[in-house]
Amino acid sequence: MWRRLETSYVDPTKLDYAKMTWGSMQGLAQSLEDPYTQYLPPAENKQANEDLNGAFYGVGIELGYREGSLAVVAPITGSPAEKAGVKAGDLILHIKDEKKKVDLDTPGMTLPTAVTHIRGDKGTGVTLTLFREGGEKSFEVTITRDEIVVPSVELKFIEKEGKKIAHLELHKFGGRTDREWIAKIGEIVASKSVGVILDLRNNPGGYLDGAVFVTSEFLANGIVVKQEGRRSSETYSVDRKGSLTTIPLVVLVNKGSASASEITAGALQDNKRAKIVGETSFGKGTVQEVQDLSDGSSLHVTVAKWILPSGRWIGKEGITPDEKIEDNLETKDVDEQLEKAIEAVLIK
Repeated sequence: MWRRLETSYVDPTKLDYAKMTWGSMQGLAQSLEDPYTQYLPPAENKQANEDLNGAFYGVGIELGYREGSLAVVAPITGSPAEKAGVKAGDLILHIKDEKKKVDLDTPGMTLPTAVTHIRGDKGTGVTLTLFREGGEKSFEVTITRDEIVVPSVELKFIEKEGKKIAHLELHKFGGRTDREWIAKIGEIVASKSVGVILDLRNNPGGYLDGAVFVTSEFLANGIVVKQEGRRSSETYSVDRKGSLTTIPLVVLVNKGSASASEITAGALQDNKRAKIVGETSFGKGTVQEVQDLSDGSSLHVTVAKWILPSGRWIGKEGITPDEKIEDNLETKDVDEQLEKAIEAVLIK
């Protein structure tokens, strides 16, 4: 086929061999019908790395697939998407950007392509057609792009009934998570809080070693997760001495909690270390091995499944909370899930 294109295509000036190679690689990956096995050309690979380690311009959503449809895993806290009302679990049916001349339905669209269309210059707009579970019809939302800076960890202290509770929000398991985490844990220890709420809502995941690191803060010992591959398996256990292994702990999850955040919540649940409160998580339970190539591109291949200590596969049904409670969208000034978590900490 390659030779045929070289010798017969009507306009030889359009024969870009790099793009042809990239397209061939993408086609091979897509033939497996696994949205997480993918080939990323150099520009798209750079974007993927920025998501975990830096700042970028866009609307601030983590993308994934739900039952074969392009979906919002989670909007980034404080992002233009969150401010525009985009919610975890929303399906993205169409992307429109007049400036970039994009006007496309999303069925069959790869994640890298969707990211490319949704991102753009600061101050420009993109219109997404969304469908929300429980709704009767789709709706449009126009979002103005801005710089997206993703902090890994945020800490606040809540005073309730004369007691101090640490509310520890973990937004991602990225390249800076460990050092940011250590600083916040030091503040919690010094505060003499009576309990901790680990908030993993809208945390789309990240690095596996970050999940093991965070989980080890709260578990004295035990298995965190097992990685089961085609020919072998590997078990990851608590790998360090944590500072908060006995303090009362509640973990918050929702539809936007995925991947590494599900490992953390599931390990703490299975080891009976924490009570899980909120909504059933996203259910992203596979492992991708990344091979960086010399031209700046990368190949992501699903090589294993994540199995929790109890034997559950995260990808089958996600993490089911011990206490289910949905966020009431009509009460914007009240966080019902957080209130329930506070109540649970005080009971423990």
